[in-house]
Amino acid sequence: MGRVGAFYDVMPDGTEVSVDDLMTVIPKVMPAGVEISEMKVEPIAFGLKKIVLSTVMDDKEGLVTALEEALLSVDGIQNVECVMTTLL
Repeated sequence: MGRVGAFYDVMPDGTEVSVDDLMTVIPKVMPAGVEISEMKVEPIAFGLKKIVLSTVMDDKEGLVTALEEALLSVDGIQNVECVMTTLL
């Protein structure tokens, strides 16, 4: 089975949400078969920051959707945008 790289911008609800706290919770909600390869914080504007999340997973139907649903279930995450997916 092939592997897929999926890259996300994870947006917090606002500047009052701690991205450090979110980065602690995100690994705990990863679906089985999804590995985090990198997480970093990038500033956007006016004190707002986003988490740039890089993941690797099996090329299995429904896994990307499960990942997005898991991320959106975290309190403090407003939006999850898939920036790119690619076969590895």
